[in-house]
Amino acid sequence: MVRELYRPVGLFELRLIEVTKYHAFPPRLPSQPIFYPVLNIDYAMQIAREWNTKDPQSGYMGAVMLFRIPTNYLERYEVQTVGAAVHQELWIPAEDLDAFNEQIIGIIEIAAVFYGEQFQGVREW
Repeated sequence: MVRELYRPVGLFELRLIEVTKYHAFPPRLPSQPIFYPVLNIDYAMQIAREWNTKDPQSGYMGAVMLFRIPTNYLERYEVQTVGAAVHQELWIPAEDLDAFNEQIIGIIEIAAVFYGEQFQGVREW
């Protein structure tokens, strides 16, 4: 079986995903010890819309990435609830990200895009 997961990203992380031809997420920065895909699109859209679009480090743009992972692989990671019941995510240690990327079935898709008031550039998506 396969599980759909979502990842809210900013413009710069989206560009790094684009470089892989939408097959992998980029390595974490030293200040990012975990990679956190979320379990539902509503939570991912909330982060992309309410946080990424206001963040200069995200280029004032938020995108929701959709991807698929085998459910049996995901069993090694405990679901984390970080707020309301809708706020569920997995915490993948940064050192596991390469192996995690290898589990992605197909390509990483863009499910939604949000642009903040301070976004500068071409609205490509």
